[in-house]
Amino acid sequence: MNALIKLELTRALRNKKFLFFSVLYPSIIYLIFSSSAGSTEKVDGSGQTVATYLMVSMASFGALTAVLMGNSERIAKERESGWVRQLRLTPLPGRGYVLAKTAGAAVVSLPSIVVVFLVAAAVKHVRLDAWQWLALTGVIWAGSLVFAALGVAIGYLASGDAVRPITMIVYFGLSILGGLWMPSTSFPQLLQDIADWLPTHAYAALGRAIEQSQAPHASDIAVLAVYFLLFTGGAAWLYRKDTLKA
Repeated sequence: MNALIKLELTRALRNKKFLFFSVLYPSIIYLIFSSSAGSTEKVDGSGQTVATYLMVSMASFGALTAVLMGNSERIAKERESGWVRQLRLTPLPGRGYVLAKTAGAAVVSLPSIVVVFLVAAAVKHVRLDAWQWLALTGVIWAGSLVFAALGVAIGYLASGDAVRPITMIVYFGLSILGGLWMPSTSFPQLLQDIADWLPTHAYAALGRAIEQSQAPHASDIAVLAVYFLLFTGGAAWLYRKDTLKA
């Protein structure tokens, strides 16, 4: 299993196209979105400046990109190429394959979070206490495991040809409706009600609570926990189903 994890880490770091979209792309979007607001302009209902508010949104978006896009497409393609079937002939347990995929995605998601923070601090002059920077990094990185599980589930659900459009619909739907691209308070009431139940909304809310020196809301933690159980349960069921088909 350790050998497979090392292989996944090497592959992730060598994929320059994937590194660009998962590490640099969120920072570019952050600069574009925050450039239209003044340094003291605040987001309605949050008490935070636009730059500070969007920093958590884009760091979360970057982590989501790394773990969701990376896992789903790679797993679907490896299933079609026969690589997963070959691994089943080895002593590697199924959980080892899933762990290796998650570890590979996590290695890329951490730099994407850190780069957004560095850009926010250097360019937009966002200032937080040291414990807040550390807590934000840990919470956003750990929370990305929810979407890593979703990526594994989609990878086993979709074929190689269908996985990209399915992933893109889920990816942009969760990002936009969850309030990562714009504050959900600007949505019509119906969409605000939907956003409250999405994992991306709860995910970003954890970071925003830390920015305001507050404890994360129990409801946000509960929402993420429920989705994590659903996604991991779905991934496990789809993996077993795929094993029986093989």
